[in-house]
Amino acid sequence: MEKRKAASNDRWKKTGLVILFVFPALFFYGTFNLLGIARTFYYSTMNWKGISANKSFIGLANYIAVAQDLNFWNALKNNMILVAVSMFIQMPGALLLALLINSKIRFTKFFRTVFFMPMLLSTVATGIMWILFYDPNFGLLAKLVKALHIPISTAFLQGNTALPSILMVICWQFIPYYMIIFKAGLTNVPEELYEAARIDGANSWQCFINITMPLLIPTIRTSAVLQLVGSLKYFDLFYVMMGGAPNANTELMATYMYKKGFTEFQMGYASTIAAYMFIICFAFACIFLYFTSRKGEEA
Repeated sequence: MEKRKAASNDRWKKTGLVILFVFPALFFYGTFNLLGIARTFYYSTMNWKGISANKSFIGLANYIAVAQDLNFWNALKNNMILVAVSMFIQMPGALLLALLINSKIRFTKFFRTVFFMPMLLSTVATGIMWILFYDPNFGLLAKLVKALHIPISTAFLQGNTALPSILMVICWQFIPYYMIIFKAGLTNVPEELYEAARIDGANSWQCFINITMPLLIPTIRTSAVLQLVGSLKYFDLFYVMMGGAPNANTELMATYMYKKGFTEFQMGYASTIAAYMFIICFAFACIFLYFTSRKGEEA
């Protein structure tokens, strides 16, 4: 009886210790995330400027207005383009670089350092650097275009070329991040599997298709979710490189939300855009995880 009581006391002590260490994280997560999401949905039902105490309840009027707002749908379209670029350019590029630095070639540490350098720069520093690179008069790219007599406009951050120009910068900045994630996944692939495959006569491509890719599926799924959600709520580089005023060609949901909330002082409307962003991100992530996990179970 005494032993059982002592074991029960030890269990309660361990539980209390776990709660003690977990509580600060749960407190800050609940305060700044869950409470923030709840207040966003609350403000989305209000007609509020954000700088006054006067606000009035208008129900779903903001949701109907955003659903009929062509600028919002244009911003969502640009976000979907960013998602596609992230999935089909960033991920393959990151995987190729990860395979390169994971291979037994010379200067692997040097390449690993050089490839990761874009992630060490802040977003603002990256944006300013590429603004100078894209400058139509003094930029390096403009000088190269003129030197090669290529018949294209050097106003890379204007018109229809603005979106592809910024997307290229995003790829340059984030491919190293996913490269590190894939490199971590590759280190978990047992070398014995490759040795056994080579003994059976498999070449490098067959090893990649039949060993590397299947074992990287969990890493690929995680990276894809990060890219999906990150692309749908992206803000930084578009805001910096467009001088704080993205146009129709480069407007994203996050920049449009910022414009409505902090430029036009329609905080209720901006909160509704944020609510839509949360719903879209959550729905896309759940759908993606559902179908990829089901395919994994079938395989």
